[in-house]
Amino acid sequence: MVTPQPYFRARGTPFSVLHRVRALCEIGFHVDMVTYPFGEDVAFDGLNIIRSGNWGFIKDVKIGPSIQKIFLDISLYFTTRKLLKKNTYDVIHSHEEAAFFAMQLAKKYNMLHVYDMHSSLPQQLANFNTFNLSFIKKIFENLENRVLNSCNAAITICPELADLVESHDLDIPHELIENTADDSKVFSSSHTDMRREHSLQEKKIILYTGTFETYQGIDILFNAFKKVLNENSKAYLVLVGGREEQVKNYKQLAASLGVNGSALFTGMVHPSKIPSCIEAADMIVSPRSTGTNTPLKIYGYLRSGKPIVATDMLTHTQVLNKDVAVLVPPTEQGLKEGMCELINNPKLGIEKAQAAKQLAEEKYSDAIYMQKVKKLYDALNLDKS
Repeated sequence: MVTPQPYFRARGTPFSVLHRVRALCEIGFHVDMVTYPFGEDVAFDGLNIIRSGNWGFIKDVKIGPSIQKIFLDISLYFTTRKLLKKNTYDVIHSHEEAAFFAMQLAKKYNMLHVYDMHSSLPQQLANFNTFNLSFIKKIFENLENRVLNSCNAAITICPELADLVESHDLDIPHELIENTADDSKVFSSSHTDMRREHSLQEKKIILYTGTFETYQGIDILFNAFKKVLNENSKAYLVLVGGREEQVKNYKQLAASLGVNGSALFTGMVHPSKIPSCIEAADMIVSPRSTGTNTPLKIYGYLRSGKPIVATDMLTHTQVLNKDVAVLVPPTEQGLKEGMCELINNPKLGIEKAQAAKQLAEEKYSDAIYMQKVKKLYDALNLDKS
């Protein structure tokens, strides 16, 4: 398995990689995972973590395309090639842009290639506004098409990507495997009473968890929250995640809006602490403003027993509907009205949270996730020994 991300890091694709490799190990495969030179060693029986070399001047890597990622992917390629010269494998399972070199290596070493497609890479250039030039996007489109037309199996993580793969009319195994795996299967909950710890017993806690990238819509969330606070002084915003410099910037925004006294920034926390944050919340909000891939965290939110406010966009509505969440326009007023609706009508929140849990059990359980991974690999007719 080749993954061009830090493994493990508490953010989208690394979570997906974590559960993909967990599933393969539980099925009975041995997995050598080649990954970036930093991250937490979350291990499973049958997993061997192999870290690529570092260039010395790179201490970490941000989410999305970057110059640092180019250098790290070069190291990832050479480490992968070295392993393939030394060992014999049945499959090279590539994530994201690692597929660009994995398709060539699979052909050279007579291996099957499974492409794990977490996003459309040309679209990422636009989402992050990095290398977002027409000729670069065209190169990425051509590479993506070559991967899809040459791989032996494909995994997608949301309906839009599944439709993209199906549009190629490929005669290969393809599974839509949403990121529904249960983090509690890996991380034991480290329980703390957030309300008592921060003296929030009387507050109406609105929780955001995730990265602080621009597409997440946190600017919109803060402007909406100011309006909520004007109507309900007990409203309180808790934000879990964000790099240090991002947290600093949003603290300045909160101060400029005059809501800093009603907002708590925890910074990045270990996944074991997320359940305590969710337990303390009165509602969970996902204000994403751009993109089409379903946020991985949405599946956990469905299981949480807490009502959800989310923007009415494809990124959410591929999974959420008006029965299980309050769906609002991706605007300050839209988010404000959605949050106020749940504050003023707790019964509505209970009804939607119960419906969300039922949906999660029926369509997005950990067991269903494991079955889908097994189905794809069964179609490859591999000998796990």
